[in-house]
Amino acid sequence: MEVYLSLSCLVLIFMDCMSSRSFARAVMRAIRVTEFGGPEVLKVQNDVPIPQPKASEVLIKVSAAGVNPVDTYVRSGVYAAKPALPYTPGMDVAGVVQDVGADVKKFKKGDRVYSMRTSSGGYAEFTTVEEKYIGRLGDSITFEQGAGIGVPYYTAYRALFLRGETRPGQTVLVHGASGGVGTAAVQIAKSRGIRVLGTAGSPEGVEAVKKNGADLVFNHREEGYIQKIMDATGGEGPDVILEMLANVNLEKDLSMIKLHGRIVNIGSRGPAEINARATMAKECIITGVMLLISSDADWNEMHAAFEAGMSQGWLRPIVGKEFPLEKAAETHDLIINTKSAQGNIVLKL
Repeated sequence: MEVYLSLSCLVLIFMDCMSSRSFARAVMRAIRVTEFGGPEVLKVQNDVPIPQPKASEVLIKVSAAGVNPVDTYVRSGVYAAKPALPYTPGMDVAGVVQDVGADVKKFKKGDRVYSMRTSSGGYAEFTTVEEKYIGRLGDSITFEQGAGIGVPYYTAYRALFLRGETRPGQTVLVHGASGGVGTAAVQIAKSRGIRVLGTAGSPEGVEAVKKNGADLVFNHREEGYIQKIMDATGGEGPDVILEMLANVNLEKDLSMIKLHGRIVNIGSRGPAEINARATMAKECIITGVMLLISSDADWNEMHAAFEAGMSQGWLRPIVGKEFPLEKAAETHDLIINTKSAQGNIVLKL
């Protein structure tokens, strides 16, 4: 009997060890970038090791990953902070917690979550994320929608309130209001009693922004749209402008901004030339947004705002297009070269 029990114990121990080793050797599908360049450098690899969470990290089984313009800047090698090669792109994911590190307190296995920054990369079947970059995903939000919360909503919130200091009753102009950050900014601003003017680059985009709740929408490809915005504000201009393409629009923004107004630069694809005297005449402020330098207090504020937004029903991420992982290169081309964005672009895993 003792021999039998000993052998049984040995078998169990052996099986446990083999299970642990199998998990350690387990692999996943992921996009890998081995050199900086165009969209074509995004390659699917089927034997990438599943990352293991560090003490303060969470391992997420990814159901959907969001695609953002910043992903393309990193991939092309022009972003200020370059990852070591090879790497997996992607900051925004939504999925289910698979495992947690020893120091993680807020999440457990099985929780539905989303992220706005990853440690190991989001274009993958599994990813690791620092606990502070994770939010709880409400039951009414799909994983595809959840993949569009992170960078778009948190950037929009930071631009509106932490940098733009927009207040209820004021007017904000949201350039590119049909894109990921733009749609988020419209929803957030309207939930706080802010009047929203939006721009889009096509009739379809204009209709999408109207449907999303903006008070007035203008096609920025039409002649005279700036004067229409001025007329809509009684000739004073918006209190705050959220700028998605400063290298194209900043000079125009200075002609529109209200006296003592604030222009918040969210995106730029090159240098911008302005007449600095315009800032003197308006006594306006031009500031920028960099989401990833947010303080712990900022992260906590934004997490609380969006948890409330899900429960109250005003947070409604708009999924424009969905693609399989193999089409990652196509999504990078689309998000940069589209003439009029309409919602978030998502990779389904």
